[in-house]
Amino acid sequence: MAVPHESRLRRRAAMMGTLLLAALTAPGPVVSQASSQASPSASQPAEPWRIITPPQVTQVLARDGTLIGEIGRERRLSVPLRSLPRYVGQAFIAVEDKRFYQHDGVDLVGVAGALKDAVTKGDLRGASTITQLLVGNMHPDIIDRRDRSPSRKLREQAAAREMERHYSKEQILEAFLNQISFGSGAFGIEMAARQYFGKGAADLTLAEAASLASMPKSPVLYDPVRNADRNRQRRNTVLALMAEQGYITAAQAAAAQREPLRTVSRTVSLAPWVTDVVRVQAERAGVPVMQGGFRIHTTVDAALQRQAQEALAEGIAEIESRPGFRGKRCAGEASASSAASKRPRVDDCLEGAVVVLDPASGDVRALVGGRDYARSSFNRAVDGNRQPGSSFKAFVYAQALAQGLTANAMVADTALRVRLDNGQVYAPDNADNSFLGAMTVREALARSRNPVAVQLALAVGMDSVAALARRAGLRAPIALYPSSALGASVVQPLDFVAAYAAFDNGGVSVDPRFMQRIEDRNGRVVHSASGGAMRAAMDPRVAFIVRDMMQDAVTRGTATAVRRLVPDHVPVAGKTGTTNDNADVWFVGMTPELVTGVWLGFDKPAMIAPGAAGGTLAGPIAGRILAAAYAGKSAGSWTPPPGLVPVELDRSTGQLATANTAPAQRYTEWFLLGTEPGAQAWPLSLFRLGPIGH
Repeated sequence: MAVPHESRLRRRAAMMGTLLLAALTAPGPVVSQASSQASPSASQPAEPWRIITPPQVTQVLARDGTLIGEIGRERRLSVPLRSLPRYVGQAFIAVEDKRFYQHDGVDLVGVAGALKDAVTKGDLRGASTITQLLVGNMHPDIIDRRDRSPSRKLREQAAAREMERHYSKEQILEAFLNQISFGSGAFGIEMAARQYFGKGAADLTLAEAASLASMPKSPVLYDPVRNADRNRQRRNTVLALMAEQGYITAAQAAAAQREPLRTVSRTVSLAPWVTDVVRVQAERAGVPVMQGGFRIHTTVDAALQRQAQEALAEGIAEIESRPGFRGKRCAGEASASSAASKRPRVDDCLEGAVVVLDPASGDVRALVGGRDYARSSFNRAVDGNRQPGSSFKAFVYAQALAQGLTANAMVADTALRVRLDNGQVYAPDNADNSFLGAMTVREALARSRNPVAVQLALAVGMDSVAALARRAGLRAPIALYPSSALGASVVQPLDFVAAYAAFDNGGVSVDPRFMQRIEDRNGRVVHSASGGAMRAAMDPRVAFIVRDMMQDAVTRGTATAVRRLVPDHVPVAGKTGTTNDNADVWFVGMTPELVTGVWLGFDKPAMIAPGAAGGTLAGPIAGRILAAAYAGKSAGSWTPPPGLVPVELDRSTGQLATANTAPAQRYTEWFLLGTEPGAQAWPLSLFRLGPIGH
């Protein structure tokens, strides 16, 4: 009685003998009943011999054409065979199908050899040609290679022969190289070269080409990153075969065999959060980008995107190393697995978000939704909702100025007791637990004094403040409570930063824009994303004055860390934000060309550290981003709009400077025409009654 192994060998030998006989005597293509009944379609063509264009990736490009992301069900980007070094295709032929240029789609010599090995050596190797492999890989719904029956093999052989009648060897080899899987989600030679060696297939070395040619037999077993030794051994075998078959010399093979296997770690795309956003926007516009083959031209600056991601990661790591940090120290910790990374989940590590946009157009130049996309793909910049803290005060001051307050008016940083409608008493204090008394409005904003902001909001009405913020582009509802003046209502970081653009561009609101256009594989524009309608949010004179006051916040107020990092020739304005529980810290600021916002916090709100503040945590990250953006570049300037009057004042009193005013105390204050000192101004009694309290 034969042992099971011998039985398998005999069955396999008998099957291969049948296939050899059929291959020798077959007059033409044999089409299965299933395939003959199949209706032609893009997803299931009726002819298994036909070469079709396989699914491609949709490429996401920066504004300069740099590839920053990929979208698609299969990560593939087909390349012409003529663009590759000759040894790339030769490596695959040497190991997969050495008689590729001699057979008609079925290698009779190979089948006979496989039959002999099965009988004499117990070797159950196959004898499929590159053409047969292409048929099975390109049309798995018709020729299922998992089916081990002789009938499947016969159909495959017939289809391979028919393919060879219709296409040249070069077309078949090109299709094969662009079709096959190389594991880890990479399909085709181009994506494999990028994934494992960090370069295009046109730049592969001989040794690298042999490494990739090692993989079709088993992409997992011969993965050059995970199983480097196995891949190296099989690579050297491929090189030896290439020399044996005359594609390269023995010396070339030996030199390539001595080369170390240098791979790159697979990384996510340069702008993964941007890629996610444009995918959703493109699909909503009716463009099937997941089917692949499109090119999405975005507004992103590739260099600035990289700098923003690096600044956020470095800044978070630095914060985690500080004494008093309350969270888990995650810097240097390995990222989550690729499978987990596809889930947009919250994280237990300190997180952050960055938005950089053009205030004139709303074009997003950089967007970072977290510290590490591989750990968590949740986009905190777009989908997060967090309290902005004191950074919301800019809208309070803008509304107060719009209603007649002047920047030199004296206000009181004093204790308040505000009785709410529910009978409770709201008593805002300051981060330093002190009150500084009388000061100018400009000084109060620069030093972020909470009671002053609450008084102003009560004076103008929190509803009017919320309305101004909404006109500026803030979509989140602002609760009409005094605490909202200090940023107690949650906002979305992207919207919030975009709303700040109104202070930078003369009071006009802008809609954030990520896409410029989408092209199909033929270069035809299938979607153009025009900018949103420009809407007046505030008086341009008010926008100028508030921004000028926020320059003081950067120069000598709560955000001096930003000024220390940004080159002196670049004007910078901005406002810090910190929530009462030290769970959210912000800096939102601007230059003449960019509006930048940084948020830090835990996904589940908790104290970052005692005394955590936007100026010391978020500010330096924004400063590094802006410093990198302007490295070696010039900056514009802010020009006052018509209807403003400059007056030289004494900083300590807010009154007109005199001969006795020290030079260091002199500064230029800006007034709406008619409100400057000595002018016959409109009634301002609302702000001349002193502090508001209950």
